[in-house]
Amino acid sequence: MDFIDESKIYVKAGDGGNGCCSFRREKFVPKGGPDGGDGGKGGDVIIEASPRIHTLLDQRYHPHYKSQRGQHGKGKNCTGRSGDDTVIHVPVGTVIKDAATSEIVVDLVTEGQSFILARGGGGGRGNAKFATPTMQAPRYCEHGKPGEERDFLLELKLLADVGLVGFPNAGKSTLISRVSSARPKVADYPFTTLSPNLGVVRWKNNDFVMADIPGIIEGAHEGVGLGLKFLRHIERTRIIVYVVDLSPFTQRDPKEELTILMRELEAYSPDLVNRRQIVILNKSDLAEARERAKDVVAFVKDEGYPCFIASAATGEGIDAVLDEIIKDLNG
Repeated sequence: MDFIDESKIYVKAGDGGNGCCSFRREKFVPKGGPDGGDGGKGGDVIIEASPRIHTLLDQRYHPHYKSQRGQHGKGKNCTGRSGDDTVIHVPVGTVIKDAATSEIVVDLVTEGQSFILARGGGGGRGNAKFATPTMQAPRYCEHGKPGEERDFLLELKLLADVGLVGFPNAGKSTLISRVSSARPKVADYPFTTLSPNLGVVRWKNNDFVMADIPGIIEGAHEGVGLGLKFLRHIERTRIIVYVVDLSPFTQRDPKEELTILMRELEAYSPDLVNRRQIVILNKSDLAEARERAKDVVAFVKDEGYPCFIASAATGEGIDAVLDEIIKDLNG
């Protein structure tokens, strides 16, 4: 299934039914009074967060949602039936914005949370409602009111406890595949991962959700390399884990790589600086990697962050990383 995290939808609530203009027509009742019923209310358009849905795929390919209109009123004071509501199911973590102003309308962060995007129109009153002592035979009724209609932007922000952040090919996908049941594509070339992956990690009687965020590069906060599309998924994570490549094959100095990553996150959202942050110096199993690690460890500790030398490929040092994550989550 394609991972779709953005969509634009149009919603139209149902129109209200028209009121009825009617008079009693019975034998031996030559001048029956008005008995026109009211029209039914139009259906609402409701959006609801569902744990069974993980992508905005349906909204991407079916962007129009319309609710049923209310039925018209009938004689004998029969009120028209109200229109059925339309419920749009989206993943937990979906942000709904007004398409015209980009203002946030609602943020669906809990399972089952719902919101009415468009309200159905009220039904028109039948002529029976207009009868008065001085106007006993009104020959008019109301039309139903139109339902609301609007365009919305949907954005999915993943809900995860831990977010893995790093340059392309730093080993994030290998790490999440080792510690969870997630099986992302792993290959020896940049930008192998083009959409976030979620994995549930079970460690020492503790469970938490880890997100593998696609590679971040310099200028990501300005949209370079689809940066804005990827950075959005880090906003809700409680712990940010930087995965830095110690491999001698990378052209970047590990300290420079870490500095760029931190700068990009701060430029995107200053609030991210206050999150708990952990640094993993990955690929320690490769030759010359440990030599490169010495300066980086000192640099990271001077910055005040926990630092671990590890290898996602062999599992070396990963236990200590998980222990630190559990301590932070439970602290």
